[in-house]
Amino acid sequence: MKLKQFRYSEDNLGYLIYGEKFAAAIDGGAVKNIVFFLKNHNLELRYVMNTHTHPDHTVGNRALLDSTAAEYLEIADLIKKGSFEVEGNQIRVYHTPGHTYDSVVYYFKNILISGDTLFTGKAGRCFTGDLEGFLQSIKLLLVLPRDSLIYAGHDYVKEYLETAKSIEPDNIHIDGFLKNYDPEHVFSTLEDELKINPTLRFSDEKMISILRERGLMHDTELDCWKSLLGLAQK
Repeated sequence: MKLKQFRYSEDNLGYLIYGEKFAAAIDGGAVKNIVFFLKNHNLELRYVMNTHTHPDHTVGNRALLDSTAAEYLEIADLIKKGSFEVEGNQIRVYHTPGHTYDSVVYYFKNILISGDTLFTGKAGRCFTGDLEGFLQSIKLLLVLPRDSLIYAGHDYVKEYLETAKSIEPDNIHIDGFLKNYDPEHVFSTLEDELKINPTLRFSDEKMISILRERGLMHDTELDCWKSLLGLAQK
């Protein structure tokens, strides 16, 4: 199975998972480019789905369904089933409420399509208000292999790493990551995120020290998570 990334609007990122004959679109807002890619590679679009139902992620659904014979897979059904298949290859679906109640991520081989749950340099905004539940979703992702490739729902790389740098100015890994940043292929690894993403380091002694110095909550893991999310949103 392979993955193709598509940029649309200003910073949205959508994806095709595909094999020899069939493909599945996730957050397929780049409709024209996706259809062109399908035709150029003799692929049949089998499924259309989303990481969550915010309009900027579902905007391409109708056009893709109208221009192909694809089936739309509802998020609620994917959560219940826990996976779907393309050419006999299983793609796992994990429910990750926090950004929205219906947020999911997709995982196959060592690839994570994380939607707006996890970006390069920061966790997503918690529109549900359930910060404790969002923490559990993030902790679910942290048990994945460190070499997992993370493909997010937006390219916020420069903005979010600038924020990360403001939280931890002496973090040399941030500058190193930015030197290799490619807007034509936006991704990180979980190993990268554990070095550059302050919101994932809620148990890290250095992060706890930073929070203490700034007079922010740091007594518990949840306190640290809340404080780091607050810093990252500023």
